[in-house]
Amino acid sequence: MDLPRAEPYMGGVGHSGYNEELLHKTILVGDSGVGKTSLLVQFDQGKFIPGSFSATVGIGFTVMLLGDSGVGKTCFLIHFKDGAFLSKTFIATVGIDFRNKVVTVDGMKVKLQIWDTAGQERFRSVTHAYYRDAQALLLLYDITNKSSFDNIRAWLTEIHEYAQKDVVIMLLGNKADVSRERVVRSEDGETLAREYGVPFMETSAKTGMNVELAFLAIARELKHRAGRQQANEPSFQIHDYVESQKKQPSCCPFV
Repeated sequence: MDLPRAEPYMGGVGHSGYNEELLHKTILVGDSGVGKTSLLVQFDQGKFIPGSFSATVGIGFTVMLLGDSGVGKTCFLIHFKDGAFLSKTFIATVGIDFRNKVVTVDGMKVKLQIWDTAGQERFRSVTHAYYRDAQALLLLYDITNKSSFDNIRAWLTEIHEYAQKDVVIMLLGNKADVSRERVVRSEDGETLAREYGVPFMETSAKTGMNVELAFLAIARELKHRAGRQQANEPSFQIHDYVESQKKQPSCCPFV
């Protein structure tokens, strides 16, 4: 079966690890548990990791990035994983791509397997197949693109239809570094987030504004849910955590 060719996405890339002239992506498709991730790790790293996560990690979760094509999902993920910003032309994500990163939460190592999804409608059926494997969803829109914000309700409808009922959702208004081109007010994002009862923040994959905070908040919430049966598990409210951290100067590296 020939896959449709993705149109090049003009976005930003400028890191020595991502200087290829063309980036081609291949989709691994199959039921959960058949070994897609292990096959990919074997190809990428030349080794087999038994089970879903390494034994050196205390706990692991799957996080998906969702949103229209061009909102900056891939750049957002690369900045979190490698601290780099993609500043050259690359081919838009086809189907699903992923990265792993280990973070420390309350002294415990938490592994996040982060899935970067295609935003184009023609690849949506492939994305749907992965929804139920995700414990958390980061839903992005572009503050300089009104249609990407208007489509958030449609994305939330899909989440309700295909994702786990208790999935953690966070709404992110990306590309906050280009505020002069803003067409979506921060207040509009906050209002929509309150309507659906999800935490919200604006982010920038270019400067790193709130990128790490978004993933750490998700990791803390998932760890808290997994450990609720333990008496020593500290209390945690993701909404309160996000709001308190957003007020910290370190979360906003530019004015």
